[in-house]
Amino acid sequence: MAEKRNIILFGALIILSVSYWSGAVVLIGDKPLQISALESEQAELNENLISAQILASQLDRVFTLFQENLALSQMDSLADDASLPFLKNLTDMMDALNIELLNIKPKERIRIGGYFKSPYILTLKCTFEDFGKFLSEVERSPRLITVDEYEVKNGIERIRSNARENDLILQEFMMNLSTITLVKSKSKVAT
Repeated sequence: MAEKRNIILFGALIILSVSYWSGAVVLIGDKPLQISALESEQAELNENLISAQILASQLDRVFTLFQENLALSQMDSLADDASLPFLKNLTDMMDALNIELLNIKPKERIRIGGYFKSPYILTLKCTFEDFGKFLSEVERSPRLITVDEYEVKNGIERIRSNARENDLILQEFMMNLSTITLVKSKSKVAT
């Protein structure tokens, strides 16, 4: 009797195992492989989407760069010796940082290849920290600006003439910077 029961249990185990595996093959089949392939395809598409989003934001920046720095002709206001929008933007930056503008002197623009360089000589009075913040703001500006040189007017006579420490915090900076303006070429590229 025990032997007959063991044979029945063994037969039932075989039947259940075969039905489980055949059901798994029919119902599940190669779906895990398809899911794995779809997951890897989705990861690749997500990477492409992220790359496209980054490129789109970079293209916005490139558009802003051209919009702020491309003159349509040599007579455009961007290519002037002293661009009023640039000077207004510069003085707004200085006001926001509590920098005192002592002097600003535009120089004659210089044509270099396909662009103009408009130099300015600035004399500022501020702390070293405010000057560093100002340079950071100039760097972040959508306008192409080069800082050619700067000088700190901090001679020994200044220290001798001012005995108070608070008077020595503010420094006088002389700075040469230039805006760069691209000029649109009149020749068209043939395709």
